[in-house]
Amino acid sequence: MDDNIHYERIEAARALMRSNKWDILVLRGGDPHASEYPAPRWQQVPWLSGFTGECGDLVITMDHAGLWTDTRYFIQAVKQLSGSGVELHKMRVPEQVPIPQWIASLQLDEPTIALDALCESVSAVRELQAAVPSAIIVPVPDIISPLWQDRPAIPVTPIITLGEDLVGESREAKINRLRKWLVLQGADAIFISSLDQIAWLLNVRGQDVAYNPVVISYLLVTLEDVKWFVRKDAYEEPDPETASSFDELSADGIDVQEYDNVSFVLSSLRLDGVDRICIDPSELNYAMRDAIEDGDLLSEVVETVSPVPLWKAVKNPVEIDGMREAHLEDGIVMEQFLYWVEKNAGRINEWDAACYLGSLRARIPGYRGDSFETISAYGPSAALPHYITPREGSALLEPHGLYLCDSGGQYLFGTTDITRTVPLGPCTALEREDYTLVMKCHIGLEMAVFPRGTTGCHLDILAREPMWRFKRNFGHGTGHGVGFFLCVHEGPHEFRQNINSVPFQPGFITTDEPGLYREGMHGVRHENAMLCRPVGDNEFGSWLGFESLTLCHFDTSCLEVSLLTKEEIDWLNAYNKRVYETLAPRLPAEVAEWLRGKTEPVFVK
Repeated sequence: MDDNIHYERIEAARALMRSNKWDILVLRGGDPHASEYPAPRWQQVPWLSGFTGECGDLVITMDHAGLWTDTRYFIQAVKQLSGSGVELHKMRVPEQVPIPQWIASLQLDEPTIALDALCESVSAVRELQAAVPSAIIVPVPDIISPLWQDRPAIPVTPIITLGEDLVGESREAKINRLRKWLVLQGADAIFISSLDQIAWLLNVRGQDVAYNPVVISYLLVTLEDVKWFVRKDAYEEPDPETASSFDELSADGIDVQEYDNVSFVLSSLRLDGVDRICIDPSELNYAMRDAIEDGDLLSEVVETVSPVPLWKAVKNPVEIDGMREAHLEDGIVMEQFLYWVEKNAGRINEWDAACYLGSLRARIPGYRGDSFETISAYGPSAALPHYITPREGSALLEPHGLYLCDSGGQYLFGTTDITRTVPLGPCTALEREDYTLVMKCHIGLEMAVFPRGTTGCHLDILAREPMWRFKRNFGHGTGHGVGFFLCVHEGPHEFRQNINSVPFQPGFITTDEPGLYREGMHGVRHENAMLCRPVGDNEFGSWLGFESLTLCHFDTSCLEVSLLTKEEIDWLNAYNKRVYETLAPRLPAEVAEWLRGKTEPVFVK
């Protein structure tokens, strides 16, 4: 694509601003449902600026255009913004200046700020208004549609329903749980726009968003009924699974309505007996809040945090069994893949490796696609934490140095996310040292034992302190929740330095993925998914720890063993032994023999 096309699009946005007398245009990288991965229709920031990272917000004035993103994408942003006239603004760094404060620093007198009301949360608008009290906020749904002539439509994909045998709890039970919560809040209804919450509550899955098995929709749950707003009219002749899904939902009392009906229904809630409705302002888009407020018969709005993310994060026994199965099948694939990579180093490139891994996963019964775009990165490519593997010009996997692969699968019985960094031959002293320090950080968190009530920000230091001693660090979070055949990134818990008051609970499944990145040289990341579980009670309290769900060996040939403690070596040896004993009976003979060598115990030199 011509480098100047994004410059021209930014200028076209300015022309739109001039014609409407807007001083500032704010565009978020999300969609009307606060999704991490928006469908193509809402990829407004990439269309305008050329930046394709998963986290990016754009602000345009008459003399400046800026993109706000975090440490994962700094290198990528510099490359992709070249020629667009868009300047990088760095987030998650000590000197960060968030968008509201940056606009305030312009010191404009009563600026008119236009934004996409569908893609801006209620909370975000309030933060902007608080930072710039004199601003006139102009919320316009689909604000850049006049410029984006070939803008994609809202996607429609087949819908399936999952039975209690797969997910462990019926939609009826989940909705009843939500209604009991409403009664405790003194409310009559809750409006939910988050796609993964809707999928979990209704036990439905789709393919409307890449990598996330969700359906673009809204959900209104009252004490009397449930309305699901989805693009039903787009299914003129629905496939058998979709038609059956709609029938099942209707039989369970779910009123399936058209997606575009949502504003009308929200504006007439009192007519349906809703006096008090709960919303989550951090997720609800501003246009839907407007619809509620525009009604002639207004309902009282109760702003609160939805209980669904926490319920969803605590996996039930059926989900835990499914996740164990998913990681077992995924581990068999990963060992075959790493064997193939090692045997073919020097003859394959990053793209070849990503495609081969995908082809292995596709053979697993119940496979429903990748859980995110595979990061297949050799050498300097791995210094970009969210490297996009190019089809053309992919780097050759040479028989030396480090290769990083971060990938995952979606299965009917679970979701996986795994990163392995492996040596493809001789490594430099610095590569070995970085590799080992990241391993120490990973093991430190895996071995954690902690009292109930401990949060992820308390535990995060366990995955950083060994690296800090060497004055090294990484900018991304250490771990995120993982959904059950749902979004690979889910909250409300996480391992991150940012303050998060959600305590860890048994049933949480979270990744452990510290990393270390040297621009132009190499990157290292080691990642497992871990189940939080009880480990005992005594007079000092109730204690929790972690069980590794991921089953794939850690390569020990690159370790600088002198940097590891005996306890760390014991953990690593025990983990690799468990991997071999679990997977070897299911692997081809030559791969099993190779794995036996890879999992030989490490001894202190």
